[in-house]
Amino acid sequence: MIYHLYREQQLNCDVQTAWDFFSSANNLAEITPKEMNFTVLTAMENDEIYPGMLIDYHVSPLFGIKLNWQTEITQVNNGISFTDSQKKGPFKQWIHFHEFIPNEQGVFMRDLVTYELPFGPLGDLVHTMIVKNKLKTIFNFRHHFLTHKFNQ
Repeated sequence: MIYHLYREQQLNCDVQTAWDFFSSANNLAEITPKEMNFTVLTAMENDEIYPGMLIDYHVSPLFGIKLNWQTEITQVNNGISFTDSQKKGPFKQWIHFHEFIPNEQGVFMRDLVTYELPFGPLGDLVHTMIVKNKLKTIFNFRHHFLTHKFNQ
């Protein structure tokens, strides 16, 4: 089954500041709970993202088990949106669309994640029991971190 996770957040900064932060894979570990041991493996010489860019990570989402994860930047509309998709990793499908909309308070940020777990009905059971809540926890951590970083 395909699932969707939608989040939005107002950031009190300009769109370029938000774009620079989110389009840099070097900042991903900051917005991920520490217990996930998220590590970017790809050396980032600059923070410019581009379609076709591959980024490799290690992450321990459950029970401390280290997994390899690779995403590809599949779409970039500079300063407005970008999409990353899993090439290798724990999901059957993972597509994460990031959007930045300037407004009077700064920038309104939207995330839409479309994902599917492997193993059919067993994956759906694992989603219900573990993954759904784990993703909520990750994105709640991210929301809290961003509030402190951009809205203080």
